[in-house]
Amino acid sequence: LQSVRGDVRAGTGSATPQPVSQNARVLSGMRVTTGAGAQAFLRFDDGQQVVLGENTDFFINDYRYSESAPQNDRSVFDILRGALRVVTGLMGQRNAAAFQLRAPQMTIGIRGTDFMVAIVNPAYVSVLQGAIGVANAAGQVAFGAGSVGTIATSSTLAVTIPAAALPPAASAAFSSLSAAAVTAGTTAGGLSAGAAPGTAAPAGAGATATFGQAIAIGAAAAAIGAAVGNNPVGTTTHHGQ
Repeated sequence: LQSVRGDVRAGTGSATPQPVSQNARVLSGMRVTTGAGAQAFLRFDDGQQVVLGENTDFFINDYRYSESAPQNDRSVFDILRGALRVVTGLMGQRNAAAFQLRAPQMTIGIRGTDFMVAIVNPAYVSVLQGAIGVANAAGQVAFGAGSVGTIATSSTLAVTIPAAALPPAASAAFSSLSAAAVTAGTTAGGLSAGAAPGTAAPAGAGATATFGQAIAIGAAAAAIGAAVGNNPVGTTTHHGQ
């Protein structure tokens, strides 16, 4: 935990999460929660950064990183409620297929990326840098830098919306998260800090060459990498029959 503001708690299993402070180490299998007005800034071993907004429930489902063994990379997170910002690190550059962010409405795959998610029923995404693929039972949609989208349910396809259409709760969450002082650098993809929601970062910053491979969505394989790599922003690739 690089920084903590307000009521931030962490714990494992069914145990009641306990208050944590700056520099506490969180591990795979731990749940981190934030209270009203709180914020937590997590930095992972590969340089990945996650900023949790207020009233957020975040689970580190499976995180594994070894500098010498990229084939074993694994970064699977769950957001159950609230809002967060993710700035991918070295793992996102060398093995993007290892990353998944799961929410009740969708699973997100990435390319070297800076993006935000807010769950305010429905869910909303905003991409500050790079690109993401959003997949669920309805199919998969690619979102590039500067785009904003919404996902109503796990069986409804993600759609692009103008930033002005964000509801107040999502807009406030994105505004707060985009102001977080994330660190630019090689392990974070050279990303720019503090970009406003719905705006693109400087061209060429933080780019990587390839997208990840497939993410399993239910019994089908949602080829996030192919969807993001082969379709323009906001276009759709449906599952085969």
